[in-house]
Amino acid sequence: MPSVERIVFLSLVLDLFAFTIPLPLFPRLIEWYTVREISDPNGFLSRTLGFVTYIRSFLYNPAVTANSERWDIVLLGGLLGSVFSTLQFIVSPKIGSLSDKYGRKRILLFTMIGNLLSAIVWIKSTTFATYLLSRVIGGLSEGNVQLAIAILSDITTPANRSKALAHVGIAFAICFCVGPPVGAYFATKPLPPSFSENTWLGNLNVYAAPAILTLVLLSAETFKEDKTTKNGSATGAQSATAKKASVEKRIAILKSLRRLHFLFLAFFSGVEFTLTFLTFDLFDWNNKQNGMLIGSIGIISALLQGGYVRRATSKVGEGLMARRGVHSCAVGLVLLAILPHFVTSKPVLALRLLQAAAVCMAFTSATVVNSLTAFASLQCDEPMFDPVTGKTTKEHPQLTKGKALGKFRSSGQLGRAIGPLLACASYWTVGPSYTYSAAAISMFILTADMKKIAATKSM
Repeated sequence: MPSVERIVFLSLVLDLFAFTIPLPLFPRLIEWYTVREISDPNGFLSRTLGFVTYIRSFLYNPAVTANSERWDIVLLGGLLGSVFSTLQFIVSPKIGSLSDKYGRKRILLFTMIGNLLSAIVWIKSTTFATYLLSRVIGGLSEGNVQLAIAILSDITTPANRSKALAHVGIAFAICFCVGPPVGAYFATKPLPPSFSENTWLGNLNVYAAPAILTLVLLSAETFKEDKTTKNGSATGAQSATAKKASVEKRIAILKSLRRLHFLFLAFFSGVEFTLTFLTFDLFDWNNKQNGMLIGSIGIISALLQGGYVRRATSKVGEGLMARRGVHSCAVGLVLLAILPHFVTSKPVLALRLLQAAAVCMAFTSATVVNSLTAFASLQCDEPMFDPVTGKTTKEHPQLTKGKALGKFRSSGQLGRAIGPLLACASYWTVGPSYTYSAAAISMFILTADMKKIAATKSM
């Protein structure tokens, strides 16, 4: 792995490790805030839960689902996830455009300052309002993933682009292996009261230990990012001689990829976000068990990324690989749809269905987003040198890597903003079985819709 790729990969691992640490903590974290603040009827959390309860009165069906108060926590968790993704939907194109204008490194370091501030606010967030503030700051400043993809696209040729971008998927998989279990472990090891009482820190969040670990990792990542090149240079692009399709066709392909990215993540993120709530409600799992579930998905995804996806994508194509992942997700959703019927009568079978669904989701995580991202990157203009003038040729404004990939990521984040809310609302109204059944049907339809893109050459 070349030096710049290695630095980008290690920095991405640190960033995603920090991102995945709190994933298994959401249900218990919201419960903690509820216990602390529910007695204040005029508090921010009480008013928020009042709004959630008002919505539930239109959606909740007690004949289908029980424990209505628990579903309030489910939807509130969905709202938290949607806040972050909505902000990412807004800022991602702007971050990409700024990186085209001022350089990847400079914009990357600015976004890291925001990430550090977000972690600091989380450490001190003893109220729900301050925790929400930390999510808002994080949503407005997170730009590492899209800028890492842009840097890798800058320094690679179209021929080896997919293999290089597979490192992004591998980083995700590794962090989903390690981050959630580590977060769950530190959640069971709270800081001693004397730590906050005898220092300037004062009162801390109940999960201050994983939050502090997140801060340390982000600080280490900032140091790593300072070693990257300004724009990753155009070392790979100089030798990019592959003939691309017309500008109009590539713009049309990017539009189709953005639509597919949005639809896929709208369905998948809802399932992904409600999975820990499903185990929380039906199996009464704790942080450690949820962490192990997410970690196992990450392990399988990492093995698939390194052993299968990187090698097979260049042979079958990015579009077909993404389509296979969507089909796997549909199968996993069918398993999740029938799982609730066996929780009481055949708990062992229910557990096996959950494990099988996790394997399907792991294959999906290893293939879809990474393949679609590589496909989108290959539609962008490559900075070529004019042999006469010795200057870099001008790129089409809609096909510059930062802007095009920023808009691509933005479409996915819009899906991530909508998905958790729809999934949580559906949980209340019709229960998990119908929710996952509807998502499975949607994924099968999306698989059919991807037939044309799967047959399209990426470059």
